[in-house]
Amino acid sequence: MTHRILFVCLGNICRSPAAEGAFRARAPHHATDSAGTSGWHIGDPPYGPMQMAALSRGIKLDDLRARQFVPADFDRFDLIIGMDADNLADIEALRPAGNETPVRLLTDFAPHIGTDHVPDPYYTRDFDGALDLIEAAVEGLDTHLRS
Repeated sequence: MTHRILFVCLGNICRSPAAEGAFRARAPHHATDSAGTSGWHIGDPPYGPMQMAALSRGIKLDDLRARQFVPADFDRFDLIIGMDADNLADIEALRPAGNETPVRLLTDFAPHIGTDHVPDPYYTRDFDGALDLIEAAVEGLDTHLRS
């Protein structure tokens, strides 16, 4: 079965495009996209240091461009995944009345990693650490979708 999955972070230049890229590399048969809760970087490619860190793991992000999350995304996707609790709150604030599209944290799919969020490497500068969490969680997401 093919799923339509949207990965969401704050600016859509680090975590969510990395999650989209890691997941599509692992499970290319699913339809994926990424978005940000803010509109700061609309049209921009993923942040250079994140692209380089991802590429060192074989994950290409250069074809992605930032866009802002919109209420219509609830109808376009089967599952919406945020990187932290603030992202989830911002997503839920835009939920149309009566819509039941599931919204989950990425880390829900990897409880063994010991954190409830993916820290934003734009601020922490730990791109490899963020990618470690993202890769573990997308593996768990892939396993979840197969069951």
